[in-house]
Amino acid sequence: MTKSTSTLKSKRRGRTAAHPYEATTRGIRIRVEPEYLEDQSSPEDGHFVWAYAVEISNDGAETVQLKSRMWRITDALGFTEEVRGPGVVGQTPVIPPGETFNYTSGCPLKTPQGIMVGSYQMTDEAGELFDVAIPAFSLDSPHTRRSMN
Repeated sequence: MTKSTSTLKSKRRGRTAAHPYEATTRGIRIRVEPEYLEDQSSPEDGHFVWAYAVEISNDGAETVQLKSRMWRITDALGFTEEVRGPGVVGQTPVIPPGETFNYTSGCPLKTPQGIMVGSYQMTDEAGELFDVAIPAFSLDSPHTRRSMN
């Protein structure tokens, strides 16, 4: 597993970086950028590792707190695993309006390709719990054999 890191910062206006995986729920924008980690992978042993950077931006009008996460991870053979737990990278961040929380984590698979999708459970200022969608994102290694269907 990779080292997990996190930060909370003010949003930068006018950012032009492209985010291929993005979803917004109730003003909470989730962006994900996966990266294959060649140096931690061993394809000959069926061990493939990715890091994924997550940016959680509060574009809404009230402070929220991330309480828990749920991931559905599916490999190239269709094996699916669900991972649930409190917070992310050992934290349950409070994210005020206009702020962004970033963290990086990782995912190992036994196949050179897979997909992840999930949700965060958050609470608003009134204590109401709500789910925020994490967009599905592809885990593709350079060892993936591609074919046209």
